[in-house]
Amino acid sequence: MRRPSPGLLARRPWICIQCSRAGYASVAGKSIRATNKKTNLPDFPARTRFAPSPTGYLHLGSLRTALFNYLLAKRTGGQFLLRIEDTDQKRTIPDAEQRLYDDLKWAGLHWDEGPTVGGAYGPYRQSERTAIYRDHAHNLIDNGHAYRCFCSADRLDAFARHRSQAGLAPGYDRKCADLSAEESADKAAKGEAHVVRLKVEGYPMFEDLVYGKTGQNRSPNKLDLIDRVYDDPILIKSDGHPTYHLANVVDDHLMKITHVIRGTEWMPSTPLHVALYNAFQWTPPSFGHVPLLVDKSGQKLSKRNADIDLTFFKDTQGIFAATLVNFAALLGWSHTQKSDIFDLEELEQIFNLKITRGNTVVAFEKLWFLQKAHAQRFAATNSPEFDDMVTKLSKTVQETYPEEQYKSILQSRNLAEYIPPLLKADAKSFTTAPEFLTRNSTFFTTTLSRPAYAPKDPKSNVPITSLHTATAALTLVPESHWTIPTHKQNITSYDGASALLPEPLSPTDGKEVQEEGEARITADKTFKKELYHYLRWALSGSAPGPGIPETMVILGRDESLRRLKEARQLTMDLVERSGPTRVVKKLGSMENVDTEWMGSLAPKST
Repeated sequence: MRRPSPGLLARRPWICIQCSRAGYASVAGKSIRATNKKTNLPDFPARTRFAPSPTGYLHLGSLRTALFNYLLAKRTGGQFLLRIEDTDQKRTIPDAEQRLYDDLKWAGLHWDEGPTVGGAYGPYRQSERTAIYRDHAHNLIDNGHAYRCFCSADRLDAFARHRSQAGLAPGYDRKCADLSAEESADKAAKGEAHVVRLKVEGYPMFEDLVYGKTGQNRSPNKLDLIDRVYDDPILIKSDGHPTYHLANVVDDHLMKITHVIRGTEWMPSTPLHVALYNAFQWTPPSFGHVPLLVDKSGQKLSKRNADIDLTFFKDTQGIFAATLVNFAALLGWSHTQKSDIFDLEELEQIFNLKITRGNTVVAFEKLWFLQKAHAQRFAATNSPEFDDMVTKLSKTVQETYPEEQYKSILQSRNLAEYIPPLLKADAKSFTTAPEFLTRNSTFFTTTLSRPAYAPKDPKSNVPITSLHTATAALTLVPESHWTIPTHKQNITSYDGASALLPEPLSPTDGKEVQEEGEARITADKTFKKELYHYLRWALSGSAPGPGIPETMVILGRDESLRRLKEARQLTMDLVERSGPTRVVKKLGSMENVDTEWMGSLAPKST
């Protein structure tokens, strides 16, 4: 693994001898572990780059490539560069470059050097570096590692058809390599069209950070029954512009790139790049190739199965930036943490190069799991992302329901005040604002479409009148005590066993005491399950959502009481069928709780 030249980076900060002995290096004021063969992390600050072409928009695969390069740089205290490879002007999309900047910033991947921020090794747009590539190509011509090829397109086409018809592999016969330096220069000076080819001396194997030693170590020439042909790639095209291979190698060297992390589709090109480094007598960077992203059928992701630009994820699907970055990081990368949920800062602290080999199956179910997890994080910390969630949900509510439909529920509150408690209470279900609103629609309408009430467990034999009584006790709570802790305490402490069991006997021995105690515990659990079931039906029409205490507080006292009264009326026809019931006049143990407002329902002191 190559170290940067002494002049590239400033002297490393001092590190104590204990840390040194433990195998740590100090980078940018942090102590990081030195080279670890298991993770392939360098023991020096890595300079990495992301070099997209503005011929398309950033998609999931390219985001992952950018992310891995970014994380390697940040993990080692190095620098992350952005370079625009815009040599293919015919295929360039006008707004692609700006979209690229916007998408990377949205994802939090801010570059240390590159367009819009500058740096010591610019320009960072290849279209502005053409003269640099020509100079380096001429240097290769001068030292015999490249030559001008003046063959016409017709000759090359005829030669290719000739070999194809004979069933032979393609190649070039080096016709122009025999031209003298003087003749070659003279023809070029006269304006004869030509390309510059690399005179390949061999395609060496290389050590990949992911796959180990790889490549074919193949000869640059092929001898067959017809011709001797060579794999001499073009470096400068006839229009004077460089090919990708030349520009890529020259830029990575001049910009002091130490590590190149890219997709496996570039592995066949890497031996050529190493050959170019050798021709220039440069030390190549360390290469690491990440696996191809495929769907569950093993096919490469395409627009048909969601491998499209980031706009689809962030605008159409409403995915958080933290979610997509977290998702992309897990595609082909393994870690030893207990959880898969990371924000960008956490990834910067734990990233390594333990990247899996072989194709990576993209399971989008994981994306939605992470979306819910990050929604819970945002809700718990009141982060700016949570404010954005509130804004989006408020907008969705206004676009979905007329204000008259939920105005009476809000009363003196506005949506900006009403929605945060709802989001916090049910953040675990948040995927997108429309889906969240669908799930919690009962919080924005006074008209509930309740199914006919049916017990959760018909065998429980909990009388409907007992549920009415318990609900009535809950409604006695005044506005001043209408809080989540109060409702939790009331429901938890309600003596549900009294609704199902007769008055306790006076047991004569320990066994009878134990049996009666166990019976009361079982009866109380049974009653509580039915009570929760009834309250969810009464308050939200049995729709899933926040817990009952949270629901009552979010709806407010007036709306909660209205819904509970409405539910009681809808179930009065079940009273005659429920049989006799015991009237419970206490809420159970309420120790250390203000019970002044409970009146006769407060537990009696003993």
